[in-house]
Amino acid sequence: MTVPTTRRLARGLDGLPAASAPVRIVHLGVGNFHRAHQAWYTHHAPDAGQWGIAAFTGRRPDQAEALAPQDGLYTLITKGPDGDEVEVISSIVAVHPATDHEAYLGYLRDPAVAIVTLTVTEHGYRRDAVGNLDLAAEDVAADVAALREDLKAPVTSAPMRLVAGLQARRAAGAEAITILPCDNLPDNGDVARTLVIDGAAAIDESLVPWIEQHVDFATSMVDRITPATTDDDRDLAGDRLGYTDASPVPTEPFSEWVISGTFVAGRPRWEDAGAQIVDDVAPHERRKLWLLNGSHSQLAYVGSARGHETIDAAIADQQCRAWVEQYWDEAERNLGLPGEEVQAYRDALIARYENPRVRHLTAQIAHDGSQKLPVRTLPTLNAERAAGRVPVGCATTLAGWVLHLRGIGAPVHDPGAGPAQEAASAGPVGEVVPAVLETLQPGLGQDAELVSAVVEQAEAITA
Repeated sequence: MTVPTTRRLARGLDGLPAASAPVRIVHLGVGNFHRAHQAWYTHHAPDAGQWGIAAFTGRRPDQAEALAPQDGLYTLITKGPDGDEVEVISSIVAVHPATDHEAYLGYLRDPAVAIVTLTVTEHGYRRDAVGNLDLAAEDVAADVAALREDLKAPVTSAPMRLVAGLQARRAAGAEAITILPCDNLPDNGDVARTLVIDGAAAIDESLVPWIEQHVDFATSMVDRITPATTDDDRDLAGDRLGYTDASPVPTEPFSEWVISGTFVAGRPRWEDAGAQIVDDVAPHERRKLWLLNGSHSQLAYVGSARGHETIDAAIADQQCRAWVEQYWDEAERNLGLPGEEVQAYRDALIARYENPRVRHLTAQIAHDGSQKLPVRTLPTLNAERAAGRVPVGCATTLAGWVLHLRGIGAPVHDPGAGPAQEAASAGPVGEVVPAVLETLQPGLGQDAELVSAVVEQAEAITA
């Protein structure tokens, strides 16, 4: 059955507000994860009627094209081991392609807008080797040049979109606002602050003190497995709710959001929807990045190299599971958290990975390894090497990544992997590993014991 899905028609559905909420949050990078996570928490906040989200796509306009005719409404499908639950999420009240720059500037000029959130992936932050804004990157350099000529000029990189929005806000006389990154980066609020200050200084030094006075950079840790949407998901939404949803979102029952920030212009009551508001995100962040994201990357590369398309299939491979447990042992030694807490988290991860109804594709997780591995795998690797140990679990992840770069397993979708991919294809595995590791972290390829372990694991993966 095909029924037009509009906010007006959908108001008769249980749980939807009587009218659209006013826009008070702007989101950059709308995709499945944002819609299963931050938008879901906002929808379930008791004051959701005051906190509408205006969402902008990344480089591709697909989500805007799918969601705009639906007035931002979509179906969330929670795939539990025993069945599916569906609900219509109404917190996104406007959806725009990234190219609608004037609409974006218009929102940032509005004093009522209190928060900008981001899910642009690790690569989208455009950091250089030391963590500053990569002003030499082609898109960043083009954005800086454009804004120097015209402060209203369209820009494409996430840091410079933030800078352009803040400049427009200052010019309009609007003030307090919070920037809240929701990507898997340690201290992501501090990362965003550094990049925005660098970008502001590159176009107008006078913008820097205004940002320092009026902009709060909050930090968050996010967690919810959200696979890509399939035709089966679209069919399910239609069968259950009686209309065609062009872009439903499948997700798992588990969700976690830990947030630290002052929120100078206010925020939804996310804590009443299950989020944790804390003084220090770091312990939660390390646990999630090292255990969940670190093992996800390992399963993406190693699992796909062994022929597994999904996480549940990969974790059912007893060799893959043993390598994950080995990696977790290494990470746990360096987390500094109680053993009981870590074991409970590990057990919960296994249960989440084994859920056959959440088809999380290894190829999807494998994207952007050059940006992900430094924050997911290298902290444990460096800590283990500093203690004099050879971390075979970490070496297994790196071995899987080398194979991935050589065309084995999931295809490479990683704009930052050019040098690593070139190095990986320059000869036999045993010869290329040092050069590949060197692209990930200077000096890593000179560690003979680590290189040997990576080569051995690459052979074990493909045996």
